Amino acid sequence: MLSSRQPDPTRTISNTPMTSDSSDIAATESHDGIAVLRGSGITRGWNGIRYKTGLSAKNTDAKKLSMNVAMIPPGGVAYAHIHVDFEVMLYILEGNVRHEYGAALEHRVDNTAGDFIYIAPGIPHEVCNLSDTDPVIAVVTRSDASEWEHIVDFPSQRRPREA
Repeated sequence: MLSSRQPDPTRTISNTPMTSDSSDIAATESHDGIAVLRGSGITRGWNGIRYKTGLSAKNTDAKKLSMNVAMIPPGGVAYAHIHVDFEVMLYILEGNVRHEYGAALEHRVDNTAGDFIYIAPGIPHEVCNLSDTDPVIAVVTRSDASEWEHIVDFPSQRRPREA
């Protein structure tokens, strides 16, 4: 059953800067057109989300796709943002998550493990873990091989104010 509670905006994990430094990209095995990444660990943090290194143009010959596994900690929030000119599809492996979306983040949809989600390019959205005890874990695919370069912040009442 999904919770109707509001996520705690103060519960985010530290943000490790996203970098293009190839030293933090896991090596893949290349097999004549098939690339394999074995057992990657959590290596990146961005906007309240932790990511397992996945596949992208940084470690494969991909031109139009990237894929990784994301984790939002218990009570965590991935502050509002927009994917510029690329689509995203997610598959929720564990947990309960809410996407608030729209010009004023006025709409919402709740999802749980086993749900597939599609996010069109340019849709402002904020992602909230609905549990205080369990993480949300999702497979994330993007129609952008660069992964991070085309994501921009969107105004949110939950986002901490800069000093």
